[in-house]
Amino acid sequence: MYLTRFRINTARSDARRLLGSPHLLHGAVNMSFPVPPPRDGSGPRVLWRVDHDTPTETRLFIASPTRPDLTHLVDQAGWPAAGEPGWATFEYGQFLDALAKGDTWGFRLTANPVHNIHHQHSAEGEETKRAAHRTPRHQMRWLIERQERAGFEVVRKPVERQLVERGDEHELIVRDQRALQFRRSPARSGRDDVRITRATFDGRLRVTDPDVFRRTLTHGLGKAKAYGCGLMTLAPVR
Repeated sequence: MYLTRFRINTARSDARRLLGSPHLLHGAVNMSFPVPPPRDGSGPRVLWRVDHDTPTETRLFIASPTRPDLTHLVDQAGWPAAGEPGWATFEYGQFLDALAKGDTWGFRLTANPVHNIHHQHSAEGEETKRAAHRTPRHQMRWLIERQERAGFEVVRKPVERQLVERGDEHELIVRDQRALQFRRSPARSGRDDVRITRATFDGRLRVTDPDVFRRTLTHGLGKAKAYGCGLMTLAPVR
């Protein structure tokens, strides 16, 4: 496994075009690999995420089973005249193998928090529709409900540090919420439009099942993985 960091030059029109369409950026990420990994769940997949750290600092992260070549992205959305590769790729496998039960990490996850709504559609039965969680409280609950199955637990705050009686029990915040609408094909509209809500979670977690957690980090968490959701990255706790 590899983890790659790429700094995006947001002053360039092609960069802004890619950032405005997760479908186009998904295609650009896939072009980094001669043979994209299978998406049938049989192995790790390519995951990506865009971090908008400041108005002038936007970075693309990619987790992948093979090493990417982002030369085309440098030409489109980087600094091709700088004379440097423009991205940094790190060996990820050794880090993943060293994860152990009880380890505590800071984490960041961009996800697509959704739930199913059931409607009585007709005499034939119910119709299920997928809907986005739109409030931070419901988005955090979405993550907490999935933590055990994902091999980790979000660290709980001591009672004296909780700012409100309910909804502040964990070392967890939601930021950078974005409701996105884009087209799979620029020439088509209407039914071909994609609508997703992305939310970024920052917090602290504790590993409860290393094998399951490694799968979470390499297969992603939640829906819309092709559109920049599902990638969790870790950082040492200060």
